[in-house]
Amino acid sequence: MAELSRRNFGKAAGLVAAPALLAGCASGGSGTSRTARAAAAARTWGVTGKALAGLGGFDATLKSFMQARAIPCGQLAVVRKGKLVLSRGYTYAEDGAFKTQPTSPFRIASISKPVTATAVLRLVQDGKLKLTDRAATLLGLSTTADPRLKDVTVLRLLQHLGGWDSGVSPDPMFRDAAIAKELGVALPVSQANIMKYASARVLDHAPGTQYAYSNYGYLLLGRIIEKVTGKKYEDYVRQTVLAPRGITRMRLGKSRTKATGEVPYYSTYTGATVFDNSGTKVPFPDGAFNLENMDAHGGWLATAMDLTRFAGVYDGGTSVLTSASVSRAFAKPETGVNADGWYYGCGWQVRPVTGGRNTWHNGSLAGTYTLLVRRYDGLSWAVLFDQRQEGAAASYGDIDSLLHKAANAVTTWPTGDLTSTYF
Repeated sequence: MAELSRRNFGKAAGLVAAPALLAGCASGGSGTSRTARAAAAARTWGVTGKALAGLGGFDATLKSFMQARAIPCGQLAVVRKGKLVLSRGYTYAEDGAFKTQPTSPFRIASISKPVTATAVLRLVQDGKLKLTDRAATLLGLSTTADPRLKDVTVLRLLQHLGGWDSGVSPDPMFRDAAIAKELGVALPVSQANIMKYASARVLDHAPGTQYAYSNYGYLLLGRIIEKVTGKKYEDYVRQTVLAPRGITRMRLGKSRTKATGEVPYYSTYTGATVFDNSGTKVPFPDGAFNLENMDAHGGWLATAMDLTRFAGVYDGGTSVLTSASVSRAFAKPETGVNADGWYYGCGWQVRPVTGGRNTWHNGSLAGTYTLLVRRYDGLSWAVLFDQRQEGAAASYGDIDSLLHKAANAVTTWPTGDLTSTYF
């Protein structure tokens, strides 16, 4: 399971435990430790980027957190009331190793879901799609195996109410070999193969009756975007969601090749490649899952400041979403409100608090741990790491409460803005 399914999320902000995110490969792979990281004794600490005065607590927090977990690469961006006040790259590695910059792209895993949800809401806003439209009709999915698939709407996909439950049935996004065998095709499997495989199975729940986090549901949303727009998913998102915010660095990642300046990824696991039928063992982040197929639910690359810049869409006053669309994103679902009050809206975890709401999303893949937070008081931040908790290692979910603590300790917030330096 992913980290936030086991830990309380955002205690400092009154948040509670979040569900498993991109958990399909948490136990995948049987190999021994990947020893690309130097012993801690040989490592040095480095910081790049900029921060305005009075924010040293954030640097100290990242230093202690990364050193305790031997994390090679990290990144943090902090925004207050629309102003970028900190954008840092952090490195804890041996001399000559990759040096993290604030502009270094990271895989963001499931923080891709708010990005996809924003694109869908924009299509609804523009009258090109309805939240009540049915996925099976839009995509021509077979409903023979389970007629209830006809009841899966766009809104239910956004809110993880489609009826797929990886706690009951395996997540099809991490079933490449099984899908290839059943369909009689060679690896790598395609998104169309995954959809054919999943549609031939009975849903775990009736749509709209139970919240169950679903990577596959967001794969379908990506295909709906393509069907409605006639454009590639990535192109539509970059043109309609990212470009209006001046975000040009974000792009879809690849499993076995790196973008310019992209960080390396580390995991103690290996697994069989999903890109051919050789059975060759590879480091888990480097081909034991198909990142290209995960585009709409976990495939984006971004910097931390790209994510805080993106999150500003939900502060209102941008050309991307109207206030009505933002309200729709954070509205309560038909079911699935936790006893403590939090719920999954359209691409965001949401917790109403006095004075507003806190919203967030995290992401987790072998070689990746990420977190994006928006607070009711105008603060937001994104933190990215190039490995995640494995085995008995210290919790990565603890970064949430530590960053709230660092933010709450700031006595006087700076009034400057670093946005023009990077955008």
